[in-house]
Amino acid sequence: MGIVAGLDSSPEFTRIVVCDADTGAVLRQGYAPHPVEGRPSDVDPQAWLLSLGEAAGGGLLEGVQAIGVSAQQNAVVPLDAQGNTVRPALVGGDKRTQVAAADLIDALGGREAWAQAVGCVPQAPQPVTKLRWLVKNEPDAALRTAVLLQAHDWLVWQLLGRPVRRTTDRGGASGTGYWSAATGAYRTDLVELALGHQAMLPEVIGPADAAGTTPEGLLISAGTGETMAAAFGLGIGLGDAVVSLGASGSVMAVHPEALVDNSGMITSLADATGMHLPVVTTLNAVRTLRGAAELLGLPDLESLSELAMKSTPGAHGLVLLPYLEGERTPHLPHTAGTLAGLRRESMRPEHLARAAFEGMLCGLADALDVLRGRGVEVRRVFLLGAAAELSAVQAAAPAIFGAQVVVPQPADYAAIGAARQAAWALGVSQGTLDPRTPPAWQGAAAQILEPGEELAVGQAVRQQFVSVREQTHPNAFRP
Repeated sequence: MGIVAGLDSSPEFTRIVVCDADTGAVLRQGYAPHPVEGRPSDVDPQAWLLSLGEAAGGGLLEGVQAIGVSAQQNAVVPLDAQGNTVRPALVGGDKRTQVAAADLIDALGGREAWAQAVGCVPQAPQPVTKLRWLVKNEPDAALRTAVLLQAHDWLVWQLLGRPVRRTTDRGGASGTGYWSAATGAYRTDLVELALGHQAMLPEVIGPADAAGTTPEGLLISAGTGETMAAAFGLGIGLGDAVVSLGASGSVMAVHPEALVDNSGMITSLADATGMHLPVVTTLNAVRTLRGAAELLGLPDLESLSELAMKSTPGAHGLVLLPYLEGERTPHLPHTAGTLAGLRRESMRPEHLARAAFEGMLCGLADALDVLRGRGVEVRRVFLLGAAAELSAVQAAAPAIFGAQVVVPQPADYAAIGAARQAAWALGVSQGTLDPRTPPAWQGAAAQILEPGEELAVGQAVRQQFVSVREQTHPNAFRP
């Protein structure tokens, strides 16, 4: 079919990959940081266009027939009736909107009401919450807001020359807090609840649909959020889960239907293929390791990993409940971490190091079990993030998760997923691909880890963790 491009506009940079449309082989790459300092909560979206132009320099896109756009989630771009930005885009995990999230939860009648309405409970980063913050803090800007776009919607619209028609995809829409993955429809009443009035919303188009074609004949696919694009770039399918090890952690899996979870632990997102992507988040992942390294006076996580490997599974009975920042899974927002099992023989640095790794992984296994408990099949776990390379993580994860663990080689999976979407839309437009079946690209190069004979040991470690959790926080996971 030729060549296609995928661009990923993350919170800090734009990355572009140019791929063979048939195989997915990466042919060329471009990169440019956004021209902003740090990670501010308000960003002029023109900064995204400037870094896009720089990343695409030097003829990078020569011969490209279609482009897909992935972009940071949770950014909301408020436009006036003429299509001009009312104020800078509200981006990121903005802590100033936490009060607005609580207001919205109460306004609709609680967490269960939100879970039933749109498959998620408002969190500080979500667009719906940012709209409520805008009303309370910048009422004039809220009144002038006539159109709501997310980052990838806005970029696609700009690439197409700002046409009258504005589009988005299921994946991006499912993260707004005012579109339901279960019904496939907007809840405009929730926009009004948050913003105080109605606003125009982009048309949700199908995974293989094109948003349009530029005057030069370049096809632009639907675009999607970074999470959905990365899942598509990795090539995950039914039976696969992805565990992301950031400061906080997330667990997501492909599922054929939307999950409504009245507890609010599951966020019911849509993916970039027509399936669903239920996500469970933990507040404490790598921050648990960093805290342990600082406590032990170690310079980095590699040193902590080496120390942990000198201990044995179970850390001589030492158990760390890693709820250092409170926790979302289970819902314990005001709790603290717990170190249990202290005996004279367990009070050694290597055992504490091991307990930190096991506590982090058991917390993520709890999140995996939330999905398993709702019928989500998990045969393989893709482990993402720099910490996935640590020997202590790789030694313990397969047995604690009770599944094969796949550690993909570092790559620009969100950009690759955007390119794969472009290839799909191009193939459908040319009549060479089925709109129900994405192009079969080569999977990510990866290291495969099996639980093997360690499975029973890992499950014993897990049971030790669960026993301490139940003693400390009885019924934290209510049915």
